[in-house]
Amino acid sequence: MKNCLKDPESLKTAPVIAAGLIGGWQIARATGIRPIGGAVLAAAGVLAGRSWLARKGAATTAGLGAAYLGAFGLSHPLAKRIGPWPSVLTVTATAAGAAYWFGDRN
Repeated sequence: MKNCLKDPESLKTAPVIAAGLIGGWQIARATGIRPIGGAVLAAAGVLAGRSWLARKGAATTAGLGAAYLGAFGLSHPLAKRIGPWPSVLTVTATAAGAAYWFGDRN
């Protein structure tokens, strides 16, 4: 069977990170089943991590992975202060920007 995943070295991870954070939140919100949103979040993180590891190595992968998980964690208390959409968009912009800057740029 042919591998259906894109070559990890050519995948742009910033959009994957954005899709994981926004998509995971929206799916959890729409279904009312938080673990489904968590599965989307996890799948995007694994896909991005695969690319970071292939291109940038373990240290960058660990740092960007921590930033991704940190953004998810920070979105919850931030939402209490500024609202859910502004919170998710803020942490997504930060995490996707870091993914682009440290993971996607040549």
